[in-house]
Amino acid sequence: MKRALLVVAAAATLSTLAACQSGNEPGPGSLALSSGNAALATMERVALAANSCWFKSRDATFRPYRLAPELNSFSGRPRILVVPAKNPGDRPLLVVQAEGNPAKVEAFGPLMHQSSGNRIASDIRRWSAGGSGCGSAG
Repeated sequence: MKRALLVVAAAATLSTLAACQSGNEPGPGSLALSSGNAALATMERVALAANSCWFKSRDATFRPYRLAPELNSFSGRPRILVVPAKNPGDRPLLVVQAEGNPAKVEAFGPLMHQSSGNRIASDIRRWSAGGSGCGSAG
């Protein structure tokens, strides 16, 4: 009897965890969208634009950070990370990753919860759709 209760409890717990981790809905301060291109091509475009518009332009918003591209992904999820410039080994403050064809692009992390979050989301949306410009803030 105890064994049956443990199995039922374990199944209920796994079901609850799976529902929480479905990934279908972006959380607050995150972005999820689809692109008409494959994941790698989309992330290459996003990485080049982010590097140019956010970092090489010396944008004050991104001065404390550094871009860490991880486009050669064996997981099928090429991504770019934005990390602290003074400690690039720290946890990323922004993760932008894509998966599939057409690419599903996601952006999440603490920077999405700050005042720059809307701008980051707008830039990523534009670049994922094929745009390359820096917009009005870059």
